[in-house]
Amino acid sequence: MSARIVLVDDDPGLLKLLSLRLESAGYAVEPVASGAAALASIARERPDLLITDLRMEAMDGMELLREVSARMPGLPVILLTAHGTIPDAVAATQRGAFGFLTKPIDKALLLDQVQRALAISAPAPGDATSGVVTRNAHMAELVAQARVIANGESSVLLYGESGTGKEVLARAIHAWSPRSDGPFVAINCSAIPSELMEAELFGYEKGAFTGATRSHPGLFQSAAGGTVFLDEIGDMPVQLQAKLLRVIEERRVRPVGGLCDVPLDIRLLSATHRDLKEAIETGAFREDLYYRINVVTLDIPPLRERREDIAVLVQHMLADFGAHNPDARRVYAPEAMELMVSADWPGNIRQLRNVIEQTLTLATGPVISAALVARALGGGDHRIPSFAEARDEFTRQYLVQLLHLTEGKVAQAAQIAQRNRTEFYKLLARYEIDLDAYHEGDSD
Repeated sequence: MSARIVLVDDDPGLLKLLSLRLESAGYAVEPVASGAAALASIARERPDLLITDLRMEAMDGMELLREVSARMPGLPVILLTAHGTIPDAVAATQRGAFGFLTKPIDKALLLDQVQRALAISAPAPGDATSGVVTRNAHMAELVAQARVIANGESSVLLYGESGTGKEVLARAIHAWSPRSDGPFVAINCSAIPSELMEAELFGYEKGAFTGATRSHPGLFQSAAGGTVFLDEIGDMPVQLQAKLLRVIEERRVRPVGGLCDVPLDIRLLSATHRDLKEAIETGAFREDLYYRINVVTLDIPPLRERREDIAVLVQHMLADFGAHNPDARRVYAPEAMELMVSADWPGNIRQLRNVIEQTLTLATGPVISAALVARALGGGDHRIPSFAEARDEFTRQYLVQLLHLTEGKVAQAAQIAQRNRTEFYKLLARYEIDLDAYHEGDSD
């Protein structure tokens, strides 16, 4: 797949010339004439590279660079500049731009710098995203950051609701890292009984407790040279958190019943769906451990916030199931796909996979119906509301909130809403809101 480049210049002639040069080199180019159009483009789909003129009307290249750096810090940016603005371009590189090219643009220099910029942005050939399937711009940026993070040894904390794919991204980080030839050991902290967790993680010596008939190295030692992934670390017992902190700080572990420490060569990745800052305030999680595991944070969005990924995930999962059973290949009816795209998916990707597996199992023909999908979703209305419905619901909730806040005083509520009282009364009538339910004293 060709690398995608967004090219920004308010000079139509130069925009066309550079587009032709890049396209002839095999790149997919989206030319746009303004910084605002560029931001709209990258919000729709994350490119692999942004090339922008420095001097433009309205939003210039420096402002565009600031916006892109804030929204997609992993996206490389190349600036185009005239000779008189070279000092500005140099300053821009100090603010995060990958590099700059002076006009007139030399084709060889352009292609060389593009190639070097893409080397730090685009996925390696044949590696794609190591199981991470996405068309969502935010998720694509997250993957790009993960690729950069993978090259280091820093501890990474993955946030996200259950089922969003935290372990998939953790495995991708391991696969992209220098430790990829070593083991990846995933440990679910909520699945191991608290009284057994220390022995399971750190190992034990023979005779350390009743039933310990032989020594056991533990999961941390079994990950030597590779990566340990602690899933649901927010569920780890507080008494064990202190021992984990020591292991992280010293890179040594002492098995239960042991007298000597054993050196560890691991990288630690962690994940949780819990608010650890809130857990710190309640005493359920150690603050010092939080800062040790949270050197870098990646926050994975829920599936309902990346609906453009649903169709591609469905196709990916269908292909996966079909590879195991070629005789049972199925497709979803258009209405069934619409239903899945509009569903809330509280269980995220894990729930999506369950629905696909269930409908594949129950389907009697090659086309899976919307009724079968609705049944797998558990019934109910999974439709995305229309714009008008969403607007009406927002207005209704807004009016109710104002009346609660003002205890039913219409004059005060209308003033906050910046509407006259007559118009406010009409709104209450339109949305069938009973003023008496909020009235505590004079309504005016």
